[in-house]
Amino acid sequence: MKIVLLVVGKTSKQYLIDGISEYQKRLQHYIGFEILEIPNIKKAKNISNVELIKKEGESILNTLHSSDYLVLLDEQGKDFTSLKFSQKLQGWMLSGKKRLVFVVGGAYGFSEEIYIRGDEKLSLSNMTFSHQMVRLFLVEQIYRGYTILNNEPYHHK
Repeated sequence: MKIVLLVVGKTSKQYLIDGISEYQKRLQHYIGFEILEIPNIKKAKNISNVELIKKEGESILNTLHSSDYLVLLDEQGKDFTSLKFSQKLQGWMLSGKKRLVFVVGGAYGFSEEIYIRGDEKLSLSNMTFSHQMVRLFLVEQIYRGYTILNNEPYHHK
């Protein structure tokens, strides 16, 4: 299985880029992992939020493979403890999926087409975080999940 983090827009803050890069390197020890960025669509005066969401959704759909298992990062998603998330990762691995794709949408959320295509929704917290910070938090949690599965001392029970 390969894990893909699909994001709308670039990560602009260097401290986030550094953190994401660190955990991305650590993850390579356990699993194939990559981050794919979809360019931000500029919010023009003549485009509504609905149109913007729809265009971002089309870009997301064009990036996916038909066999991808799609997990949407969404405030209405299911939340997990780190231990339960590691078990979820293990379940996905054992299911034989080729690509597990986590999607962090744009500032205005996902289009209806993305919600229809999504297989699951995941929430990292009841709190609201910037879309750029969520990237770091998710990559760290995936790394943490693999260290838990391998009984390594990164996570303290």
